Amino acid sequence: MSLDLSIVQLPDFVVEEISFKQPIVIRVRYTGKIRCPDCGASELRLKDSWMRRVRHHPIGDKLTVLELRTGKYACPCGRYFHPRYPGILPYQRSSESLREHVGKKHHEGLCQSVLGRTMAMGWATVERHYRHFLGRKAAEVEGNSAPRVLGIDEHFFTKKQGFATTLANLATHKVHDVVLGRSEASLGPYLEKMAERWRTKVVLMDLSETYRSIVRRYFDKALIVADRFHVIRLINHHFMEAWKGIDPVGRKSRGLISLMRRHQENLRPEQVPKLQTYLADYPVLERLYAFKQDLCELMRLKKLNASAAKRAIPDFLFAIECLKDTPIPTLQTLGATLESWKDEIGRMWRFTKTNSITEGLHNKMELISRRAFGFRNFKNYRLRVKALCG
Repeated sequence: MSLDLSIVQLPDFVVEEISFKQPIVIRVRYTGKIRCPDCGASELRLKDSWMRRVRHHPIGDKLTVLELRTGKYACPCGRYFHPRYPGILPYQRSSESLREHVGKKHHEGLCQSVLGRTMAMGWATVERHYRHFLGRKAAEVEGNSAPRVLGIDEHFFTKKQGFATTLANLATHKVHDVVLGRSEASLGPYLEKMAERWRTKVVLMDLSETYRSIVRRYFDKALIVADRFHVIRLINHHFMEAWKGIDPVGRKSRGLISLMRRHQENLRPEQVPKLQTYLADYPVLERLYAFKQDLCELMRLKKLNASAAKRAIPDFLFAIECLKDTPIPTLQTLGATLESWKDEIGRMWRFTKTNSITEGLHNKMELISRRAFGFRNFKNYRLRVKALCG
């Protein structure tokens, strides 16, 4: 590596003079060929010239300025233009190296005010450089093909714009993309242009009819798998509603609520007699509690082979029929929902991953939003999420 390239870090530039003041001023000369952007001709006529000053990547802790003599050229084809140099974009007062340096420092946690004082620039300039940095990082993953294992879930964005949909790559634990809205009208145009949708083999989701219809239309070759956490939460929700109809007073006790929600193996030894004493006064509730525990235990099965999954199917179908035959309306609703999703729930026993990966990404995205004191522009939010979580 030549000395000039190690100092300037830009190709085809030669150092002519260095002034070691504050800031360091490096006078450089461009040795590359200047060509017309239209016809590519190099036989040009110089119309005017001037000295251009561009802030550059700091050397150590000292600010650096590049001085470059540039000009306006005329081409025989009739085009007038200003030459473009590698690493220095037109009409920019900072080189790409400096913008990358500022964006990386802010990305690593240095706040805008401190970074602005260090680099002798305003916080708005730091913000522009950081957005440019995020745009480059997001462009690296833009247009990636559809993930093989896709997780889809919603999260809240703003009161005015409503919810957004997260598409997560469950194989890499990364965000594939974020789309504003959760209806087919909002997601349809994006999914129509999604690259290589045929690569998606499995789609994991909660028990959302809207998402299921969207996936069946746009990912017709993918298998839909229900998320285990949401299935068990749905069962617990309907059981708690049935409990409210049997004993409204006991349903308000926080201690009893904690005991009734837990799985049996998670109860401490001193809690088991308390729960048994309460259930003994309500025989119907006692039978419902036992049924709920058996059903949740069935839903928690995973990593089953084909033969073991087939043996679990009759128990699941019998539980659905029991729920549909019960006189309690909320349990009838639960039975109808489980029957509608029986195929997706059955695949859940063979599949090991859950949408907890997507929920964890939602936590990171919420942290991004809190650090920015909220977002009003969804494009900026999507750009930052793809750069930090993609």
